[in-house]
Amino acid sequence: MTEMNATAEAAPRRRMGWVLAPLIVFAMLAAAFAFSLSQGDPSKLPSALIGKQAPETKFPALVGLKDAGQQIEGFSSEALGKGKVTVVNFWASWCVPCVQEHPHLMALGERTGVAIYGVNYKDQPSAARRFIGRYGNPYAKVGTDSSGRGAIDWGVYGMPETFILDGRGRIAYKHVGPITEQSLNREVIPAIEKARAASTS
Repeated sequence: MTEMNATAEAAPRRRMGWVLAPLIVFAMLAAAFAFSLSQGDPSKLPSALIGKQAPETKFPALVGLKDAGQQIEGFSSEALGKGKVTVVNFWASWCVPCVQEHPHLMALGERTGVAIYGVNYKDQPSAARRFIGRYGNPYAKVGTDSSGRGAIDWGVYGMPETFILDGRGRIAYKHVGPITEQSLNREVIPAIEKARAASTS
């Protein structure tokens, strides 16, 4: 009888363990993420994709976004690299930091001549077009990620995020959060120059 009681008492504990285990794992991951943020600069968050080829993704065009009367094309990961350094920027019209970042993206294109590809994330096309119309278009191509699947494949934490790819289409650098004047000068442009040097070596 005592053995049966012990077994009966152990069963709820086992069930409780199965319930708590995922919560404990989630808490540990959340703590690690929070610790990374607490260390100062969220742009320093690591990416498992550094040094690897860009994930195979397709970003359809933002319908109605035109330049000189012509529809601006979307793009796929196959278009990246091709011997030249490229920048991929995930953004959204509802993203306040994206507004703060935008002038620095414009400056980035002007100062480096690098092709910047934009990915409009989970946005309304009309709102995205208004955003570009109001703040300017730094992008050579603009794709959309309405489902958010592409952002998951790229390991995006939130808007905005920026990736620099070398001439072979490998991710050389990732910037989490908005690009500022300081990070543009100290991190992003040097990363582009480094990627260019690696592409020719």
